[in-house]
Amino acid sequence: MEIIPGRGVDLVKIGDPRAQVEERVGQPYHGPGRDRAVYATSPTLVITYAADDTVELVEIAHHGGIDDAEARYDGVRLTHRFLDDVVAELHAKGYTSTPSSIGHDFHVGFAVWSMHSLSAGDLDPAAAEDDERAVAEGVSVAPYAYFDEG
Repeated sequence: MEIIPGRGVDLVKIGDPRAQVEERVGQPYHGPGRDRAVYATSPTLVITYAADDTVELVEIAHHGGIDDAEARYDGVRLTHRFLDDVVAELHAKGYTSTPSSIGHDFHVGFAVWSMHSLSAGDLDPAAAEDDERAVAEGVSVAPYAYFDEG
């Protein structure tokens, strides 16, 4: 699934009304009517709604390494890879970022992150048990200001 920095993905964009999102993707299986809802898409979309019931954040979860279902941007697979590799590849393409407590916030309007629910061994069977390399587990898409409110 290709992201659109600062905007979302083709299926759901920042500013879309909840009713339109649910017409396109169906009812959420978790969080209906709440400010955060999880949708049964491939990959899974987690949408955060503002007080006026419009999309303010689009999150894309990793899809277990199924290549064509992982989040991508500008030819770079963003999820289910080592986070440092993703960041290095994006930086090599000229995209700048600031580190966050869980990953990197890219100035063009997205963040790549790890909650450490996957381990290095999930990607590299030869990884030592104490290998601390973070796995990129998700991408959050919104204007950079959303991430820079800290």
